[in-house]
Amino acid sequence: MKVYFINPPFKAEYGKFSRENRSPAITRSGALYYPLWLIYAAAVCDKDGFEVCFLDAPAKPFNGEESLDIIRRRGKDTALFVLDTSTPSIYSDISFAENLKKNFPEAKVMLVGTHPSALPDETLGISDCIDAVARHEFDYIVRDFARAIRDNSEWSSVKGITYREKGELHSTEDMPYIETLDDIPFAAEFIKKYLNPKDYFFAPAAYPEIQIFSGRGCMARCNFCVYPQTMHGHKYRLRTPENVVAEFEYIAQNFPDVKEVVFEDDTFTVKKERVIAICDLLIQKGLHKRFRWLCNARVNLDLETMRKMKQAGCHLIIPGIESCNQQILNNIKKGITIKQVTEYVANAKKAGLLVHACYMVGNNGETKKTMQETLELALKLNTDTAQFYPLLPFPGTEAYAWAKQNDYIKGGYADYVKEDGTINSLLDLPGLSNDEMVAFCDYARKKYYLRPSYILHRLWAGLKDPEDLKRSLKAFKSIKKFLFR
Repeated sequence: MKVYFINPPFKAEYGKFSRENRSPAITRSGALYYPLWLIYAAAVCDKDGFEVCFLDAPAKPFNGEESLDIIRRRGKDTALFVLDTSTPSIYSDISFAENLKKNFPEAKVMLVGTHPSALPDETLGISDCIDAVARHEFDYIVRDFARAIRDNSEWSSVKGITYREKGELHSTEDMPYIETLDDIPFAAEFIKKYLNPKDYFFAPAAYPEIQIFSGRGCMARCNFCVYPQTMHGHKYRLRTPENVVAEFEYIAQNFPDVKEVVFEDDTFTVKKERVIAICDLLIQKGLHKRFRWLCNARVNLDLETMRKMKQAGCHLIIPGIESCNQQILNNIKKGITIKQVTEYVANAKKAGLLVHACYMVGNNGETKKTMQETLELALKLNTDTAQFYPLLPFPGTEAYAWAKQNDYIKGGYADYVKEDGTINSLLDLPGLSNDEMVAFCDYARKKYYLRPSYILHRLWAGLKDPEDLKRSLKAFKSIKKFLFR
């Protein structure tokens, strides 16, 4: 039986829509994330013996008609279509699903992702063409749903789905989170078979790169973060160090052009002993000489671990700093202090690690004054790179409930991005409009990246490291139109 996995087209005329960003959009830096959650689910079905097809339309990017042409050629006899979704693109995603139904009326259509996980009934109510949605972590849900279709068994036996039957909606009990992550096939194996790493780009990484997850879930309780609250929960479940390093070995043997591995875990460094174990294995096997790697790392990371990571090939860490106002950090349950932030950046410089800092405006308590505080500290910290974004409160998060309760959200799902697919703000806070927040982020980027001292720093870094120069030039090519307009 054939299962066709699709990352649908969206605003292809403007660029590559990165659906599995934590804030899906066509990014100003040109970044395009791998559709990793869709990849893992497809790999599980492939392992289970299903015939699998895979289309990542934004990677090319293909528009709707180009995507349908490919699916018509390859999708004959497809029994199940599985479509990735996002909040900004949900209506477009469902419109594409309707076109699939017209072309393949006998096939079933399932939606996956954060949006249908948070709003399963609402999502199914948009169109009768959707047969089911998977809620939360969907690797085994999709597999079990495909088995039910193949075996002509009752859908009610499949955990984790909300489905349509005779015009009525039904929800089964939740699928338990996957505990034994070593059982999930390597993302890299699937990428080797179906995708081209050169289609993807992540500005802080050397090009081309491959992204993987070494764990799922996040122990932190940040009120805005969509994946822990809608997909994977707050328990950090881990692959073993041996399994993680085995995937590094696979990449080394099968991707001669790949220069970097990106750990996409929300907080790769939560378990210090495991990080050290992975680093030791990378060093023992000589893989630290083959790859650079980077990871998301909370600001409680200590200097000793940073130095071990550097020794093992890590070159950059990504903290979510969000705000430089302590009250706002407390309001959003970030669980960090400004003192930790400054020590973290100082320690990273001691360890020889670069830092890509993430800042966000528009959280509970934000004012024009607190936004300026954030920019001033960002300039003082002077990390290698930085990003400034307005808060996008996604359905299923505490931040969304807060914004809805206070009537701060002005617009619908399509307004999460602008007409050109770039990130937008739809929050109107007391004394702070959405336009002002977007304008501030644009201003902050210009202020940060157009400093003469920063430009000289990037040039000097590029002279010392040609790969750094390449990734900087590639990112600058994409972002320059936003910096200079």
